[in-house]
Parts: sequence; C-alpha cells; structure tokens
Amino acid sequence: MATATELAAGNPALQERIRASRRLLNRRAMVAAAASAVPVPGLDWAVDAALLSRLVPEINAQFGLTPQQLDLLPAHKREKVQKAVSVVGSMLIGKLITRDLILHMLRSLGVRMTAKQAARFVPFAGQAVAAMMGYAAVRYLGELHIRDCVDVVRQARLQLPAPPL
Repeated sequence: MATATELAAGNPALQERIRASRRLLNRRAMVAAAASAVPVPGLDWAVDAALLSRLVPEINAQFGLTPQQLDLLPAHKREKVQKAVSVVGSMLIGKLITRDLILHMLRSLGVRMTAKQAARFVPFAGQAVAAMMGYAAVRYLGELHIRDCVDVVRQARLQLPAPPL
C-alpha cells in the first residue's frame, strides 16, 4: 500500500498539505502518549477520542474535504468526490465527525488498545510501553486518514483550498 507521500509525488501543494497534517498529527500523538502513560482506566480512550475528533476535521480541512468545503463545490465535482470517497472506503471524509465514528475507528485497533490498557499497570516499563502504544495508535490512524484524503483529492482531481491560517 502506497504512503501519502508516494501518492502525492510530483504535486508540491499536496506534499505541503501532508507535511502540515503530519505536524498536527505529531502534536496530538504526543498528547495521546502522555495520557496513555497515566494508569487511570479509560482515560486514554477518552483522550484518544477527543484528540481524534478534533484532528480528523483539521486534516480534512487541509485537503478541502470538510462538509462545509464540499458544499461549496459544484454538483459534478461533489459527485466525483463522493465516488472517490466510496472507492477509498473512508467513513471520515466529508462527514460530520462524531464521537461514535471516532470510537468505531479506535475499536478497529482493539487488540492494541487492550494491550495498552494492561501494560499501564506494570510500574515504569509498562507505562512507557503504554505511552509508545498510545502514540503509535494515534499516528497509525492519522496516517491512514491522511493517505485516504490524498487518495480522494487525486481521484477526484480536487483543487486544494487556500492553506488555513
């Protein structure tokens, strides 16, 4: 499977949006790692859900794929985007992001998340492992979403909006 950077090869504007999205992703993943290290049951799930529910719309905005941005497109362009979204199979592009969607996304990593829960209760080393797993889980989901956004933009031949301030 190609990475977002590989998909955007030859398109400097798209590559810049990938870099900007990854900067957002790295910051959120660090917060997720810190929350994962705290041995309070359920705290990491709540933090991950909150982080991702804000991060996904920000990444969508980078690529012009928020519901509001898509509403401004002409009908034929909106149709192309919807076809590309269905081909890519993303349920987070062009939709209002709800807590349920984010929790569904997190459940797809269920085994890793369960291991992270158990690891936190082993003093020191377990908390470090849980933090690394928390970071990795958010990074993984974020990278998948960035790749999906790039794929949709390419398939729909969508023009990127002006960079957000």
